[in-house]
Amino acid sequence: MTPWYVMAFLLASLGVVFWPRRGLRARWRVSQALARRIRREDALKHILKCEANGRMATLNSLAGSLQITTSDAAQLLKEMGEHDLLTFEGGKLHLRPTGRTMGLHIIRAHRLWESYLAEQTGLAEVEWHSRAEEKEHLLTPEEADQLAARLGHPTLDPHGDAIPEADGVLEGDAGRSLNSVEPNTPVQITHVEDEPETIYRQLVAQGLRPGMRAFVIDKSPTHIRFWADGSENVLAPILAENVSVKPLQGFQTEDLVEEEFLSGLRPGERTRVIGLSAACRGQERRRLLDLGFVAGTPVEVDMVSPAGDPTAYRLRGSVVALRREQANLIRTSSKEVVTS
Repeated sequence: MTPWYVMAFLLASLGVVFWPRRGLRARWRVSQALARRIRREDALKHILKCEANGRMATLNSLAGSLQITTSDAAQLLKEMGEHDLLTFEGGKLHLRPTGRTMGLHIIRAHRLWESYLAEQTGLAEVEWHSRAEEKEHLLTPEEADQLAARLGHPTLDPHGDAIPEADGVLEGDAGRSLNSVEPNTPVQITHVEDEPETIYRQLVAQGLRPGMRAFVIDKSPTHIRFWADGSENVLAPILAENVSVKPLQGFQTEDLVEEEFLSGLRPGERTRVIGLSAACRGQERRRLLDLGFVAGTPVEVDMVSPAGDPTAYRLRGSVVALRREQANLIRTSSKEVVTS
């Protein structure tokens, strides 16, 4: 005869596994359902992005984007068709209204969450994309609207991607590849692609961000050398392909070279603030603007600490001490430097 405590243990074990809604089996089913939904939403996002940029999403492109086999991708498309999310006619994928709405929401939620991470947290830049990849599937449309309002309804995310309206359309990537720019043509960086992550990390390490002013110095089949916001950079063409730019009207390369950073100003010199670097975001940007470092403001070195850092700057009748890394975020004009 089985001892009572053995029977109690068996019953408790069965309860842990099969308990409705709370048991391991029920939780496993919920997690599997969530994983399937996330995969469908990621597929919709890929198809909608391809469409916005004038490309055709294919079975192979979908498999590559989701990092699954083509067999799994085919099964996924079949399931999405059964959910009335898309059709596959004449060898082409077509989003149904429901699928288009879902895909647009996921992209909007992702870009809004990246904007939140960039502006409201101190999270490292290379982590924005992966964190947003997780959160995008959890935000409801109502929560996305609330987040947009909290951020002041931004139109671009930190990478330069357009943030669509809830009932709008998805815009394609702005600008053209840095690889296509002829030498000595002033341009502005409009977009830094955040996928794949390995390439994005290298671009971040170079300090490249949307909003930077640049021009190509020279290029070859193995590299492209260019100036951007006060420094010279070198990228392999495969990396440069992930940087988009647009023509910078009304500027010559000489104008761009004359731009420096406040950290280069020496004691006894004064100049004029041109603006803040594109690398300056969130609380740091708001603080510097509140201190008066806005375009057109005259600024001069008041004193330098014995260790050389920080430096005190005089502007608008007050003195502000900044570390070198902070002064490196403030763009100034070298041609307007004068000695007191």
